[in-house]
Amino acid sequence: MKTIGIDIGGMSIKGMITDENGIVYAEDRAATGSELGGDNMCENIATLIHAMMVRASIEKEEIKGIGIGSPGLIDSKNGVIVFAGNLGLRNYPLAATVERMTGLPVKITNDANAAALGEAKFGAGKQYSDSIMVTLGTGVGGGIVIDGKLFEGYKSAGTEIGHMVIVKDGIPCTCGRKGCFEAYSSATALMRKTKEVMADHPESAMWRSYTLETVSGKTAFDYYETDIWAREVVDWYVEHLACGILNLACIFRPQIVMLGGGVSAQELDLIIACTATPDSYTPSLACRIQAAIGADNAFAFDASAACSGFVYATDIVDSYFRAGKAKTALVVCA
Repeated sequence: MKTIGIDIGGMSIKGMITDENGIVYAEDRAATGSELGGDNMCENIATLIHAMMVRASIEKEEIKGIGIGSPGLIDSKNGVIVFAGNLGLRNYPLAATVERMTGLPVKITNDANAAALGEAKFGAGKQYSDSIMVTLGTGVGGGIVIDGKLFEGYKSAGTEIGHMVIVKDGIPCTCGRKGCFEAYSSATALMRKTKEVMADHPESAMWRSYTLETVSGKTAFDYYETDIWAREVVDWYVEHLACGILNLACIFRPQIVMLGGGVSAQELDLIIACTATPDSYTPSLACRIQAAIGADNAFAFDASAACSGFVYATDIVDSYFRAGKAKTALVVCA
């Protein structure tokens, strides 16, 4: 039997059809559209699923079910998005709505939990019993695997690591608090900081290729080596990212911390910058680069095993997979 995996992001929805052996039959993406409401987003999901099934010549009878990874606070048991600030949704019946639109059974979980479990079972974390996945996208998500099992907390509502405060009374977050990890280490935060620095420094080389309207998560990285203001942005970003990662490492003491999401695609530039920072927090957690292995160049610290950067992973039913081909950066806490 085949399964359909859907990964909901702040800007786009990624989809994939696969089976228990990880064979990919179709993959595609569409706009999220949650700014027009939850039903509009679900219509986009249903349309995406139909298009993939048609392209792969797959009938509904061949599909076991749909697994959806969504950002935010998720009630997996009842299939409800309790709150997702980046989607503008609260108490939304995601599973029931997609089931109604597609006629297929649906299970949902937090997107970072899905990514963490998938990497633990099939990807970069499969050789470790204890791992943490940190996703750096529109927000910051996290999934924690302890002794080979996904830890979700009471009512599957835990591990919202993006809303761990790293700066008291800091930058306001979409959740209503101030100083959250997400407010400093998401792609959204990186873009905001880049725009602020560019606006304050018209002499910055970043203006050669970008305007305030075209800034992306890679803008500062593009000029990191040649522009002091771009370096200021990246240094600010990775300092806060390292702070959050070290907090998690001190609490859970995982064997490996995996970074995924759009920002992690900056590859070695991001990883080298991060490795220099932990020493100032906890010397015993210092890491070193040992290998850059895999077709998509997954970067490993102190890791000897070959790791794949292709995140397809698992379904909460049995084979939920996180759709997409995000390159995965790896940090091992010795």
